[in-house]
Amino acid sequence: MKDTPRLTIQDFEEIKSNEELLALIAEKEIPFKKVEKDLIYEQELRCLQIELVKLQQWIAKNNKRVAVIFEGRDAAGKGGNIRRFMEHLNPRSSRLVALNKPTEVERGQWYFQRYIKELPNPGEIVFFDRSWYNRAVVEPVMGFCTEAQYRKFLVQVPEFEHMLYEDGILVIKFWLSISKKEQLKRFEARKGNPLKHWKFSPVDKKGQELWDRYTYYKGEMFTNTHTTYCPWTIIKTNRKKTARLEAIRHVLSKFDYDGKEDAMINLNPDPNVVMRYFRSVKQND
Repeated sequence: MKDTPRLTIQDFEEIKSNEELLALIAEKEIPFKKVEKDLIYEQELRCLQIELVKLQQWIAKNNKRVAVIFEGRDAAGKGGNIRRFMEHLNPRSSRLVALNKPTEVERGQWYFQRYIKELPNPGEIVFFDRSWYNRAVVEPVMGFCTEAQYRKFLVQVPEFEHMLYEDGILVIKFWLSISKKEQLKRFEARKGNPLKHWKFSPVDKKGQELWDRYTYYKGEMFTNTHTTYCPWTIIKTNRKKTARLEAIRHVLSKFDYDGKEDAMINLNPDPNVVMRYFRSVKQND
């Protein structure tokens, strides 16, 4: 019986990079497909994060204001995506915004007021883990707002975003699209992982029960808030790692920053994973 090829301790001592490891795996014909896939992912992620650092420096140098919004059903991967975006950015000119439910005072204010103070300053990029679009889907589905409040929001949000656009703020809106089966799988994984128990909430439980209601309000949101100046970009997220890479590529593709031509990786997002709303007739969710 032929021995299965394997890496030796000496091999690991001599290997100096992931590239050398992948080359040796190929040379020895070792069936390490998953390991190989993970190594390629880490290599691509590193190259894309280098480009993000270059982009951030360009944003700071040119006093640009950029807001990246991540929306989607629970467990679609919003937090994981944002972590990969921010991992190596300078915290002095990047921020994460993940607001708690509004206070009593905030509930009496104009709905957008608490989000306005979180908008990017000159030279800053801000990532929103959920945003004012809570009122477009989560709040009406869960009964956290009235029908009148919901309808007023749909009328006001395009005007609000047009004001941001006219004032020079670039808003990139992501909807992370996940299938019902994959969402359930991730919910079960959360419950079985003590490090992720905090992520599972009563609202999460309702996500599967109220799937069709979420789908309805998501469709209404796209119809009323997808505009030429502030379009929705949909990311298919059943494959987490692919979604992270393609979301970063999409953001990088929006800018002509210094040093972009020297990138050591493809910066064009995969149109099978990343698409504008109007191109997406049938979605995972």
